Amino acid sequence: MTDKIMDKPQSIDDLLNEAAETRWEVGQDFHDQLSESIYANAANIADKTVIRTNEKEKFNFDRAVDRIVTSPIWGFPIMFLVLSIVLWLTIVGSNYPSQFLAFILLDNVYVWIREFTSSTLPWWLSGFLVDGVFLSLAWVISVMLPPMAIFFPMFTILEDLGYLPRIAFNLDKLFRKSGAHGKQALTMSMGFGCNAAGVVATRIIDSPRERLIAIITNNFSLCNGRWPTQILLATIFIGAMVPDQYKTLIATSAVIGVALLGITLTFLVSMFLSKTMLKGEVSSFTLELPPYRKPRILQTIYTSLIDRTLIVLWRACLFAAPAGAVIWLVCNINVGEVSIAEWLIHSFDYFGWLIGLNGVILLAYILAIPANEIVMPTILMLTVMTTTITGYGEGNGVMFELDSMSNTHDVLVAGGWTLLTAINVMLFSLIHNPCSTTIYTIYKETNSIKWTTVASILPVIMGFLVCFIVTQCYYLLS
Repeated sequence: MTDKIMDKPQSIDDLLNEAAETRWEVGQDFHDQLSESIYANAANIADKTVIRTNEKEKFNFDRAVDRIVTSPIWGFPIMFLVLSIVLWLTIVGSNYPSQFLAFILLDNVYVWIREFTSSTLPWWLSGFLVDGVFLSLAWVISVMLPPMAIFFPMFTILEDLGYLPRIAFNLDKLFRKSGAHGKQALTMSMGFGCNAAGVVATRIIDSPRERLIAIITNNFSLCNGRWPTQILLATIFIGAMVPDQYKTLIATSAVIGVALLGITLTFLVSMFLSKTMLKGEVSSFTLELPPYRKPRILQTIYTSLIDRTLIVLWRACLFAAPAGAVIWLVCNINVGEVSIAEWLIHSFDYFGWLIGLNGVILLAYILAIPANEIVMPTILMLTVMTTTITGYGEGNGVMFELDSMSNTHDVLVAGGWTLLTAINVMLFSLIHNPCSTTIYTIYKETNSIKWTTVASILPVIMGFLVCFIVTQCYYLLS
């Protein structure tokens, strides 16, 4: 570096950036100035943090806020409040754009394409392409895009603001007791938006063992594709048990209870894995609490929409298209006198009723593995297809939803649903296997068929077991 005189030491970052931009010759002057900047930075940190004897403590904004948000008393309530607000804004805020996209894609584009192809293509080709492939894609886009476009920016803003590391700090002790890593708190929170994104977020965990635990248990975070099912069933069946003025409160409490159960299962399964298949010592790490700072809105929008929302949506669409085709085919190809779907439903019925579900529900969850968003439309379509109820839907293999909760209730009850069925579906929706997008992401992140299989099969077994226990307890108590 050539002669360069500084009255005041530059920051370390500024000094390095200036050296890189101007291509200074690195010499003794550069090292002297770098050392001076390091000492100045250390002195600045000490001046802000160290309280000297007989000296009054200086006000520090970050320290004052941290005493509240990381407090043993207030830390957890604030954390749950913040996450609840984010989820509430995601659910409520996504209703309008979802309805708009559904109006465009389902009520207009789908109807126009169907009318056009019905007169130009054979019925089976039109049904396969339009009622199967396009309808499934349209459904996933209209239901999945708005929540992610809202959740991910808000989550990134909390990250930029500096609050997410505080969540990890609050939950670190609980995760360490369960044999997991404190940073799993962040990946678990990301999973509430999308489990695939939560799996990718586990890259922040250095330990391979603890990263695997975070990947396997991320499915217990209730992703945005499962919230509509939870809210619908809680409103129709659980809210109906109480007077009208308490319906919303009870239904909301039920959904929150399911989400909290998912967090509890995350700790329990993490503990199980750390003592069995993934034994090992919990790694220690230094958790840096960065200073609170103003979020970078434009960068947040770009990162959230491009790097997270659109990439996850694209992967979901790649799996949703063939799923729609399969749904239409199994409902319209007959084996003897019944369709493949009806044959499978009858085959699954006994086991389904044993665990408080039914064949329709089990088949719907198999067909909807590519996207949780199409579970309820598939259940409604299969229910109408296999019962004597009329006046609903557009035919075999054509998924649909109903604007009226009363009509939805009537269709489900015609399919044999009870309060027990609804509770078990809510539980199974929480605990069942990850969607295809998440399974694919797990494989890409682990590069292991073994651990991808474990992450996919373990929740299914747990879901069956929980539903069986709830069903048996219900019958014993009734």
